[in-house]
Amino acid sequence: MNRCLLLFVVGLLACAPAFAAEVKVHKAIPFASPDNFPLTLDIYVPQTDKASYPVVVIYHGGGWLVNSNAIMDDMATALARDGEFVVANMNYRLLGDQNNTVTMNQIVEDVFGGLLWVKDHIAQYRGDPTRIAITGDSAGGHLTAMILTRGRHLESDGFAGPSLGFNPSYLPAGKTAEQVAQADGLKVQAAVVSYGAFDLYAAAKGGFESPSNTFWKFANAQARGLFGDKINVNDNADYYRAVSPIYFVPKASEYRLPPQFVHVGSADKVTPPESAQHYVDLLKAGGQPVEYKVYPGKNHAYLDNGCNWAGSCFDKDALWPMEDIIRFLNKILRP
Repeated sequence: MNRCLLLFVVGLLACAPAFAAEVKVHKAIPFASPDNFPLTLDIYVPQTDKASYPVVVIYHGGGWLVNSNAIMDDMATALARDGEFVVANMNYRLLGDQNNTVTMNQIVEDVFGGLLWVKDHIAQYRGDPTRIAITGDSAGGHLTAMILTRGRHLESDGFAGPSLGFNPSYLPAGKTAEQVAQADGLKVQAAVVSYGAFDLYAAAKGGFESPSNTFWKFANAQARGLFGDKINVNDNADYYRAVSPIYFVPKASEYRLPPQFVHVGSADKVTPPESAQHYVDLLKAGGQPVEYKVYPGKNHAYLDNGCNWAGSCFDKDALWPMEDIIRFLNKILRP
C-alpha cells in the first residue's frame, strides 16, 4: 500500500500517494462493431514492475445522448496513476447515433459486450481478469447497475418477445448469450456507482423522451422514445422496467451481488440523493453488501474532466470521492 502525504489543497486536507506511477495509454482499441458502428475503448496501464494489476472498467455519463469516454480521462488517469489499476475506459452507442435510431437495450448490449471483451483481452495489458471492478457516473452509473442486476438475463434473440433479454455486442469466441449467462460471465468483484440513474420507467413518465429534456438538444437529435416510435411508456411499461435496475435488485439469498460503493452529491438535482438512497435501501433490505456516501455541497458530474456545466471541477470536487473510491477498490480487490 502506498504511503500518503497530507496536503493542504483548496482548503481541504487530501491524502495523496507518496509515489504515483507513470501511465501508458492505449487509445481507440476496437472491441465490437454492431450494425457496422465501431465501438472502442482506451486502456490505461501503470508503468511499474508489477506483473499484473486489478482492473477497473469505466462507463461515462451524458444522459445516454452526449459525451464519449474522453470525458472520463481524468478519472481513468487518476485510477491508473494513484491507485495502480489497469483501467478500461469504454465507449458505447448513444441514442442519437445511427441516425437517431439506437435503442436503450442496444446501449446495454454494448456495455455488456464491452465487459466481456475486457475479460477476454485485458491480460494482454497486465490486467487481472479475476479482479475486475466496474464503475460509471450518471448514465454510466445506470449502466454499471444494469450489469449487476441484469447481466444474467442474456438471450441470443435479444430484446424480443416477452422475456426482453439482452444479446451482448461482443461475445467470447464459440459462446452464445445463453452460455455466457449460464456461466455468469458478466460477474465482477466490485462496483462503484457514482450519482447513478436507476429508474428509466419513471424518467420516461417524467418527460425524458420529450423536447423538455435538453440532452436531446445537446445531442442535435429529435426527442423520441427510448425504444423507437412504436413503443411508449404507457402501453409498454415492461420495456422501460427491463432497463431499470431498481426493479431487479435480488435478495442475497437468491444471488449475491459484489460489494458496491454508491455515492452522490447533496446538491445534485439531476440524480438526487433520494434516488441513490432508494437503491441503497433495496440493496440493504436484500442483504447485499453496500457502502453509501453523500458528499456535502457537491453537485452533479464531479468526476468529469475539468470544469463543467454543473459547476463541478475534477481537480477540486473529485479529490475526496477519488480517495474514497480507491480506498474501497483496494479493500475489495487487494484484500
